[in-house]
Amino acid sequence: MTNYLTSINPYNNELIERYRELGDKEVDERVRASAVAFESFRETSFGYRSSRMKEAAAVLRRNRTAYARIITLEMGKLLRESEAEVEKCAWVCEFYATEAEGFLAEREIATGAKRSSVIYQPLGPVLAVMPWNFPFWQVFRFAAPALMAGNTALLKHASNVQGCAGAIAEVFREAGFGADVFQNLSIKAPKVERVIASQEVKAVTLTGSESAGSAVAASAGKHLKKSVLELGGNNAFVVLKDADLALAVDVAMKARLQNSGQSCIAAKRFIIEEEVHDRFVDMLLEQVQKLEMGDPFDPETGIAPLFSKVQADEVERQVTRSVNEGAVILAGGKKYDAFYEPAVITEVKPGMAVFDEETFGPVFAVSRAADPDAALALSNRSDFGLGMQVFTRNDEMVEKFIRGAVEGAVFINEMVKSDPRVPFGGVKKSGFGRELSGEGIREFVNTKTIWRN
Repeated sequence: MTNYLTSINPYNNELIERYRELGDKEVDERVRASAVAFESFRETSFGYRSSRMKEAAAVLRRNRTAYARIITLEMGKLLRESEAEVEKCAWVCEFYATEAEGFLAEREIATGAKRSSVIYQPLGPVLAVMPWNFPFWQVFRFAAPALMAGNTALLKHASNVQGCAGAIAEVFREAGFGADVFQNLSIKAPKVERVIASQEVKAVTLTGSESAGSAVAASAGKHLKKSVLELGGNNAFVVLKDADLALAVDVAMKARLQNSGQSCIAAKRFIIEEEVHDRFVDMLLEQVQKLEMGDPFDPETGIAPLFSKVQADEVERQVTRSVNEGAVILAGGKKYDAFYEPAVITEVKPGMAVFDEETFGPVFAVSRAADPDAALALSNRSDFGLGMQVFTRNDEMVEKFIRGAVEGAVFINEMVKSDPRVPFGGVKKSGFGRELSGEGIREFVNTKTIWRN
């Protein structure tokens, strides 16, 4: 029986395309081809790989509008956000094209040897299991460093964004990478175990849910494969009484509503010091109530649909449960097909779904904190640890949160975001390992000690 991966436009629920799932034999052939390609690709110079990666950036920019349209059609985000996503992919390609050789340069170490050093060598084919919410960016932030290190790449993308997956493979082919250096595997989740188990695959990276990460980590551990997991987040957005409230509200809108709230690093728990709580909420309501839901291709639209009706149902469930437990909706909170009206909810406390769980939608869950100590305690009261942001003009408070927040990142007077120049990743149930920067490219190499006498 032939199985298909289906892409549906969340804005109007219309079928975009059906993609045939690869059979086991086809998957095995592609994995072997990746291993064969690795043997020659690993021997290419940094200069060669850099020129190809710069060309990939050029391909992305030449076709930015076309690729952005595919993103918006398949997962529903605003077209302007899709265009920005493609541009960011070009940036990460250029970044690693320039910096990879330095990140992986041989490193001398003083020991009792005549000479000792560390060199970094590629591992082989790396499997990437990627999500739908940033269908280009999540792939490129893995692929750019992996390929620049000399590895080959196998992509298992989300079923609903196979158009994006095919377009990404096209980018690398057009940029001059061999056809087998980067390959898209059109398969569903049950076949991932087979790929991880294959002798040719040397490592796996996943961006996705806690359950998906746990399953992939278990499989990677069973087969003794290196893995990196970037999982969910429940990021705190802390506002202390001395903060610039206008700035905090402006950043809050971006931090919570990027991609209609469907982002692991979106601000989700708004923890406001008591003295400024009511003013912050009033200012936030004024901005939220201006937003209009609509066609993501329309430049006037403020909020796009969620990626599916199922996701909108899940957000509604989390909000309803929280209201039943004492939270108060001040604005929004209505569902229309795949749309969820941006909601501001106050009196949120630990134990409520919108505090404890990751809410993948446009929901501002606002909690009160008596003082900075209480705010930090609430921020840390989470099973996740991807990142947090704090707004204050007090240097002592800045240091308090930098040292005290149990997170992969702390941003001061700015929203949490990924940037190729700094490491990205979390702790606790947000996963392990790092992407981006020098730390990211060194995740999938053999760090080899050399001792000479």
